[in-house]
Amino acid sequence: MNTTDIEIVIDSACDLPEKMKQKYRILPFRIIINDQEYKTGEEINIDQVYEHIRDKNYPKTAQVSPLDFKNAFTELAKNNKDCLYIAFSAAMSGSYQTAKLMAQEVKNEYPDFNIEIIDSKAGSTALGLFVNYASKLLEKNLPLNQIADILRQERENLVHLFSLDNLTTLQRGGRLSKGKALIGNILNIKPILEVVDGEIILSKKVRGQRKMLKTLVNEMANKSQFLNKQVIGISHADDKELALELKNMIQEKYNPEGFLINMIGPVLGAHLGIGGIGVFFFENLPETNQH
Repeated sequence: MNTTDIEIVIDSACDLPEKMKQKYRILPFRIIINDQEYKTGEEINIDQVYEHIRDKNYPKTAQVSPLDFKNAFTELAKNNKDCLYIAFSAAMSGSYQTAKLMAQEVKNEYPDFNIEIIDSKAGSTALGLFVNYASKLLEKNLPLNQIADILRQERENLVHLFSLDNLTTLQRGGRLSKGKALIGNILNIKPILEVVDGEIILSKKVRGQRKMLKTLVNEMANKSQFLNKQVIGISHADDKELALELKNMIQEKYNPEGFLINMIGPVLGAHLGIGGIGVFFFENLPETNQH
């Protein structure tokens, strides 16, 4: 099977530059604002979502609809294409499970349909790096099941380190009491968060933005010895200056191969709020020379 016969499908929790997104079929999460539902990327964009957050009109999110999955998978099956769906972390969304159910329905109708569904255990630009890696594997003309096996192995290799501008978002998400969030905000406390096995955990708390950036940069060396040999992902929640400051600090200290810098998309932006920043990379260099 040629690379051209395998199509990578992603969802809108994956953050990539617009130019890179064009390579993939993107299934939309939905954003709910004032009981009105919008498909991300089609009926609402990130700037509009952040505008609502600024107005304290906090959006909710809903997973990719079963029908969107079914339509996409059916179209691929009809065209005799294999499908690789790389899903947003199953610990944070039901989309992975819904995709599996819909894939089974399509397979009942098209028994030869070859589909692999991967729980990336990732989101945002970490998911973007992972999808980018998957497309490199595709270029090697490996069979779909082998690509899927490699991806399931390498997802454990992804590192997410990020921080939020304040503790209010953690309080809204039920991860912190109102009192602690209030005191933390007064003291300018910045949480340092990680993703472990697909779930967000609070790793430490530091005071002030400068300390937060330094902590993120120093923490990178504890997570990987190969920072100079890979592309580093950076995501920001509507604060490009902060992203560039972080990029310069990483450049100076680790001199990586390059950077992938994105705004955090509507799906995670709705939950993380304005002013967050994250850095993403592989702990060990992922295998691209497997045959």
